[in-house]
Amino acid sequence: MKIIIAPNALKGSLRADDAAAAMADGVRRIVPDAALHCIPVSDGGDGLLTMLRTSMVLEDIVVRVRGPRGAPVDATFCFDRATGTAVIEMAQAAGYVLLAPAQRDPTQTSSYGVGQIIRAAIEHGARRVLLGLGGSATCDGGIGMAAALGVRFTDQNGKELEPIGAFLGQIAHIDVSNMALATRIIGLCDVDNPLHGIRGAAYVFAPQKGATAAQVQLLDAGLAHLAAQIVRDLQIDVAAMPGAGAAGGLGAGVCAFLHGTLQPGADTLLEMIHFDALLAGADLVLTAEGCLDAQSLGGKAPVAVARWARACGIPCIAIAGVLADDLAPLHAAGITAAFSLCRRPLSHADAMRHAAPLLRAATEQVMRTVLMPHSPDAA
Repeated sequence: MKIIIAPNALKGSLRADDAAAAMADGVRRIVPDAALHCIPVSDGGDGLLTMLRTSMVLEDIVVRVRGPRGAPVDATFCFDRATGTAVIEMAQAAGYVLLAPAQRDPTQTSSYGVGQIIRAAIEHGARRVLLGLGGSATCDGGIGMAAALGVRFTDQNGKELEPIGAFLGQIAHIDVSNMALATRIIGLCDVDNPLHGIRGAAYVFAPQKGATAAQVQLLDAGLAHLAAQIVRDLQIDVAAMPGAGAAGGLGAGVCAFLHGTLQPGADTLLEMIHFDALLAGADLVLTAEGCLDAQSLGGKAPVAVARWARACGIPCIAIAGVLADDLAPLHAAGITAAFSLCRRPLSHADAMRHAAPLLRAATEQVMRTVLMPHSPDAA
């Protein structure tokens, strides 16, 4: 029996490769001789580098950059010398997990370190940069990243502004004259949200990053102001662009300041690892995610995995810590069935703390269900 195990990271509790290992243990308890293919997946957020390392020869390069609140952090990007491609996780420099709970405030965080990694990659010889947009602690519209690459944001008095979310609404001029960027930048998105508005970066994601209701309104107004300023100074309209709201508006920044493009991260990465070839001859696909809900349909990796599996006629079963009340849209997208990670009522903290054994046990029960009609040993 050939089984593909392709989980995403369970945010805040398990990396994608650790999730795959736990699921593999669960499968082996029931089908010890199964041919298992563990393929940690990503949609541009956590686990991007891990996913590509499974099928590409990549060089790890460590650079010291500014973290989301300015303190120095060591960030790793990967470089493929054969193609001149650098792969960057923005979360390495501006990630939510880099901050203690008391430090999480998207009005005060910046994507500046992301720009520093991009600069380091270019200096290393990168002709193309794949930038994963996910797991951010920021809501600065990408002005931090742009500032690190030479873009100046000034107020009505000509004073240069600190590139954080709190000052978005004070930007009166954007000066890109000091930035010359020949490298192709591709932002890999895990969402299709616009920059601002009710589905924008502030309203949908900033509360998860520590923003109060008042801060959400401030940030949304700031992002709307930034979009208008980009139109005035750069003649680029990014406000309603799908994915512009990714990573606190970094998607918009990639397009406006770096003349980059946005692509659905999950599908792009699955193509890069030749996932269709890996699916050949498979009997079952297993995937996992911290939460499976309507937002998952906007570009999350488990749904992409399920869609690819369905195209090959292979059932795909998902396990998640949180499941949507209405699973019909997920079934329509290719998920054959979805199971909860938790066997009994648990606090969110306990579920995250025990994610690995819970995932292992849930996978075992999935396999018992799958094999029940065929194997008396699974009873």
